[in-house]
Amino acid sequence: MRRTIALFILLPGAYLCVALLSAPAQKPKRPGFVDVAPRSKIAYISNNSPGGHKYFPQPMCGGVALFDFDNDGRLDIFFTNGAQLPEMKKTNPSYYNCLLKQRPDGTFEDVTAKAGLLGEHLDFNFGVAVGDYDNDGYEDLFICGAGRNALYHNNGDGTFTDVTEASGIGGKPADTLSVAAAWFDYDNDGLLDLIVDMYTYWTPQTDLRCAMGSKEYYCDPRRYKSVAPRLYHNLGHGKFEDVTEKSGLAKSPGKGMGISIADFNNDGWQDVFIANDTEPNSLFINQGNGTFEERGLELGVAYNDSAHSGSSMGSDAKDYDNDGKVDIFYNNLKGQIWQLLRNRGNLFTFPYASRIQALSLPYSGWSNGFIDYNNDGWKDIYSANGDVDDVNGESPQHDTMFENVEGKSFVDVSDEMGKDFLHKGYQRGSAFGDLNNDGSLDMVVTSLNESPRILMNTADSGNHWLILSLVGHKSARDAIGAKVKLTTASGRVLYNHVAISVGFMSSSDKRVHFGLGLETRISSLEIRWPSGTVQTLKDVSADQFLKIDEPQSKQ
Repeated sequence: MRRTIALFILLPGAYLCVALLSAPAQKPKRPGFVDVAPRSKIAYISNNSPGGHKYFPQPMCGGVALFDFDNDGRLDIFFTNGAQLPEMKKTNPSYYNCLLKQRPDGTFEDVTAKAGLLGEHLDFNFGVAVGDYDNDGYEDLFICGAGRNALYHNNGDGTFTDVTEASGIGGKPADTLSVAAAWFDYDNDGLLDLIVDMYTYWTPQTDLRCAMGSKEYYCDPRRYKSVAPRLYHNLGHGKFEDVTEKSGLAKSPGKGMGISIADFNNDGWQDVFIANDTEPNSLFINQGNGTFEERGLELGVAYNDSAHSGSSMGSDAKDYDNDGKVDIFYNNLKGQIWQLLRNRGNLFTFPYASRIQALSLPYSGWSNGFIDYNNDGWKDIYSANGDVDDVNGESPQHDTMFENVEGKSFVDVSDEMGKDFLHKGYQRGSAFGDLNNDGSLDMVVTSLNESPRILMNTADSGNHWLILSLVGHKSARDAIGAKVKLTTASGRVLYNHVAISVGFMSSSDKRVHFGLGLETRISSLEIRWPSGTVQTLKDVSADQFLKIDEPQSKQ
C-alpha cells in the first residue's frame, strides 16, 4: 500500500493539485518476542541422551505444557524429558521432568521435586496432555513414554500422585512407543476421556541400525510397524476402560505425532485428527454412539496435494478464515509440503493462494499452532523448526511466523519477531498462552539439548483482545470442545473453541483467546457447550479476562 500525498500549488487564478505517489505508507506495527527464561534459574534442558548410537526415538524429546496447576491465576510450565540410552533410565537429574511455578514477578521457580513430578521412576518421555479428568478444579497430567505412560492426579495442594495403575490407563504393551495424547469428552457425558498416539513397537533391544559407510543415522520410520491409537473411556471415580477395540480405532493403525481435537462437521460430537509420520493421516469422525469412523481419505486429509504421505509432525485445528468451520494445519520436514487444509463442510481442500507451501519449503517443522500473535482477529501460523539433528551436516534452523492476511494468504514475518525468536536450534515442543496476563499470546519452546525459551509477546500492536475462561458444569469442567462465536459491534464475526492439545507433544492454555483489531465492543458471544447448551452474552467490553460458567439448564 502506498500513501497518496496531495500538494496544492497557488498559481495566478487557479489551484494546481499535484499527486505524489512515491511515498510508501507506514507498515502496521508488529509485536515481537523476548526470551525471559534467563531471568529465572532453570536447570532443565531437553536431554535426549546424545552421542554414540542413533536410537530411533531420540529426535522426539522436549514436550511442554502451559497450565495453572495451583489456581493462582498465573500460568505455570511443565516439561517432559528423555532418559539415558540404552538403559532407558532417568539416571540423574539431567533427565528429570520439570515443573516451573510462575512467581508474581514473572520469574519461575523449579518446584518439580516438591510437586512429586521428577518422574525418576519413568523412562524416555515424550508428550504431555493436560486435563481435569475428575472435575475437581485442578488440572491433571498424562505423560507419554517409550515404555511406561503415567497419569498424575493433581492433589490441589501443590503436589501430584502417580495413579497410573489404579486408573486402568497403565495397561498398554510395554514395547509400544507413545508420542502424544489428548483429553476430550468423546461421548459428551461430562467426563474427559483420553486418546493416546501409539507410534510403533520399539525397545532399545529391537532398535534398528542404519548407516552409510561409517556414518550412522536415524532409520526411516517406514521400517517400523504402525500401531493404532488407544482410547480410554472415563468411567468416573478415577477409573478408565480401554475401548480401543469397541470404538473402532483399532482398525486404523498409524504412526501418530500431532493430535488435534475439534468438531469438524459441526454435529455436536468431537472428532480427532492425527498427523501420522510417513503414513496417511487419520481423521476419526465421531459417530455419536461411542464409535469412530476413519474418513481421512474421503475427506481429503490423508495425503498432501501431491498424493503423498510425508513426515507429518505437529498439528493444530482452528478456524483460520473465520467462516465457522474448523480447518487443519500440519507441518513436515524440509522439502516436503506443509499442509493448510481448508474445511469446506464435506471436504478439506488446499488453498494454494495461502502460499504456505512455498513459504515453508526451506524448513523442517515440528510443533506448531494457530496463534493470533498480533491480536488482529486473524489466526497466524507459528512453527517450531529444526532438522532431525546434525547428522549428515543438517543445520540448525530458526522458527517461523506466517502472518494471516484476512484469511486469504500468509506472509513470512519471522525476521521481524526479534533475535530471541530467531534463535537457531533443533526445536521440538511448543505451547501457547498469555503468561503475563496482558492480553497477548506468549509461547514456550524447547530445543534438543538446550534450555527452553520463554518467549514473551511485546504486546505493542495497539490492537484489542478478549480472553475467556469457560467452566463446564453439565459439560466437563475444562469445557474442551466448547465453541465460541464472537460478533463485534461493527458486525465482524470471529470463531474459536477450547483446545488444549496443540502442536507436537504439547498442551496449551485452555483459555480461549480472541484478537479484536481496533474493535472495543462485542455485541454478542454465543457459546455452544459440549452438553448441547447454547449460551449468549450481549454487549461485552474488550480488553478483559471473562470467566463464564455453563448454565445448569439449556437456554
